Amino acid sequence: MLSRSSWLHLRIPFSYFLLPVFLFAVAISPNLSEPRLLWVFVTLHLFLYPASNGYNSYFDKDEKSIGGLKNPPKVDKGLYYLSLLFDLIALALGYFLINPLFALMLFVYGLVSKAYSHPMIRLKKMPVTGWVAAGLFQGAFTFLMCYVGVNNLPLQACLHPHVLLPAMLTTVMLWANYPMTQVYQHEEDMKRGDKTLSVKLGIKGTFYFTATVFALAAALFTYYFTEFFNMKYVIAFFIALAPVLGYFLFWFIKVIRDESFANHRYTMLLNFISATCLNIFFIYFFLDNTQVLQVLLPDK
Repeated sequence: MLSRSSWLHLRIPFSYFLLPVFLFAVAISPNLSEPRLLWVFVTLHLFLYPASNGYNSYFDKDEKSIGGLKNPPKVDKGLYYLSLLFDLIALALGYFLINPLFALMLFVYGLVSKAYSHPMIRLKKMPVTGWVAAGLFQGAFTFLMCYVGVNNLPLQACLHPHVLLPAMLTTVMLWANYPMTQVYQHEEDMKRGDKTLSVKLGIKGTFYFTATVFALAAALFTYYFTEFFNMKYVIAFFIALAPVLGYFLFWFIKVIRDESFANHRYTMLLNFISATCLNIFFIYFFLDNTQVLQVLLPDK
């Protein structure tokens, strides 16, 4: 359980790519508390997500590059138990340091993530169902889980348009991005019989699909910020995402010329650029929307 390979398969740094969902939820939170903020972050990014990564790696048994690991070592039974231990730690932290509802949502998330790779269900074999489930639970469900945990609010507090809409925006963004995370794994997935959405779309089809859904996400974000906040956030949002669009077009041109460029290196770079730009934007949105930025930078 304590082998180096098991710890590597937890892929804790990979949690960075899911940080924008947490930051978005924090940015619109009305009842922030520093201890809850810290413990929700720790529970999700240091325990729940790594537990999911490790569990999926154990059943996938990938021999080629995966998200966060270019050369994944062979898995052993210790990884299975380590992932369950991380799950239990996440549940304990959620129950005792946040609230029972947050812990219940952690448990549900864990079940769905296990269904994605467990051979008895294996949502990964179902191209549309797996794509829908991954986007909903890593997006909207996680957003609401963060909102409940950070604000210590009942579930009813989430059933309002100003909360549900941004939750769904995270899902649409993930629906755009998710097939791209699989574009370099076609050979490995087909060998196992996993018909991911990216496999069904093909390499170039995955790029076209991502561009289309991303355009929809951008339009919905524009509506959200203009309807509930200020046009300046729309401008900041598109400025923040300009590097993502630039890199995506650069990469797509290379793939059109040679599909071998749809590889692990270019995919991870897209993930890093996208997560970094979104993290920067949501930190700015949080600081400005909560007036923290005005306090730090008062008018002279």
